[in-house]
Amino acid sequence: MEKTIIEVKDLCKEYGSHENKVEALSNISFDIKKGEFVAVVGTSGSGKSTLLNLLGGLDVPTSGKIKIADKDMTALKNDKLTRFRSKHIGFVFQNYSLIPVLNVYDNVVLGATINGKCKIDHEKAKSLMESLQIWNKRKNYPNELSGGQQQRVAIARALFVEPDIILADEPTGNLDQKNTLEVMKLLGECSKKYNQTIIMVTHENDMAAKCDRQIRISDGKLEEVTANV
Repeated sequence: MEKTIIEVKDLCKEYGSHENKVEALSNISFDIKKGEFVAVVGTSGSGKSTLLNLLGGLDVPTSGKIKIADKDMTALKNDKLTRFRSKHIGFVFQNYSLIPVLNVYDNVVLGATINGKCKIDHEKAKSLMESLQIWNKRKNYPNELSGGQQQRVAIARALFVEPDIILADEPTGNLDQKNTLEVMKLLGECSKKYNQTIIMVTHENDMAAKCDRQIRISDGKLEEVTANV
């Protein structure tokens, strides 16, 4: 039995105050085991991205707790949270968040550079980029790529540092059907090969069905957690 790597307990997130208060998440609780590939599903505005931002320490909950690898994320101060996040969590954002002045190769290996690794594993970077069909674009800059290509660069960057957890917000949203299936296959393989935990926000039921489990959120509340057979 794999160890639990993420514990979420009574998580709440509110924005605004008084008559302008919006309850984005209300009393969310669940556990995720190491190596699981989990889809977070729900309609637009249900709180999926809010949950992902809280799990990644990019936002602070109003109340409740998030423990990752036995570390209480909600108790960490900014500098310790930043260090913990860079070591344990990789992100794939909807807007790619690529560095415009770096070429594709340098964007992919950026995380390893930030983490202070003196020697970059070139063969690993090449293999990963070839599997995502972006090796031939390694000298290009982000503004020279299509949206789908930029998304694959963002995915390669997250996978390259082999974090314990990858948080992916609609990672296949800008890809065609062929590339969507390839990316899902790659994410699934990385989850198994490196025992990485992947939490993916998606509105596509077909993609969610390829994951180990689904966490369904509706109007900021946990509706159900189901295992895919």
